[in-house]
Amino acid sequence: MGSGWHEWPLVLFTVLGQCVAGGLIVTGQAWFNGNQNDRARIVRVMFFLWVLMGIAFLASVMHLGSPLRAFNSLNRLGDSPLSNEIASGSLFFAVGGLWWLVAVLGKMPEALGKAWLIVAMALGALFIFAMTRVYQINTVPTWHNGYTTPGFFLTAFLGGPLLGALLLAAAGVAGSRVFTVVCVLALVISLAGALMQSASLAGIHTSVQQASALLPDYGFWQAWRMALLALGIGCWLCPLIRRVPPHPWGLTAGFTLVLAGELIGRGLFYGLHMTVGMTVAG
Repeated sequence: MGSGWHEWPLVLFTVLGQCVAGGLIVTGQAWFNGNQNDRARIVRVMFFLWVLMGIAFLASVMHLGSPLRAFNSLNRLGDSPLSNEIASGSLFFAVGGLWWLVAVLGKMPEALGKAWLIVAMALGALFIFAMTRVYQINTVPTWHNGYTTPGFFLTAFLGGPLLGALLLAAAGVAGSRVFTVVCVLALVISLAGALMQSASLAGIHTSVQQASALLPDYGFWQAWRMALLALGIGCWLCPLIRRVPPHPWGLTAGFTLVLAGELIGRGLFYGLHMTVGMTVAG
């Protein structure tokens, strides 16, 4: 029994990686629609996406115990979900980071830049999907269900738009309000998913273990998670409702709150780990 925070490197890796993938889509969309001056400012602030991605990969390497083991994780590429996750994440990092480097140096032809950025965005979505496959283990009933894959993508829909809005505000570029709607819808779906999963835990048990007993405070922490998510999104919504541009400091607070909420949620996810043992029902 535990909170799942013993897996904090994986918590950081998955949450930050998903936020960066979502943030690239938001900032990339603004880059497509911007003029030359806007694009230059957007590219400069995109630097922080790759800083966060670097932190995410550093956390994943710490989980392996030794940096040298990172290469071993690619030994079964194509057959192992873990190998596919590391490979897709590395490809996303390399393609997106190289696009940023060429763009910030001013050496990017427009047509190539557009195609390259679309590929990087698609690789971000592929990276998130590859993450979800790692946890679809049929001997872990609390993960092998319909909540894991949507939950990972919902993190990108919650943290990505706020991260992107923060970077665009820092660059002085207006972002699309469509992503605000996406963020709010993701919050509603996350709330519904948390309630449904909480109710389903009582029906999952082995001959020696009850899923609902893994995290006795599951409901308490989910309530805190939802409160943090709502407050974080509220930091973005309130200025928009008042028809004023969101301030970078307000968006920083909003992203920090959403990030904290998703870190709690991912900690709960890892805390629900259990194996079927001799028999499983539910």
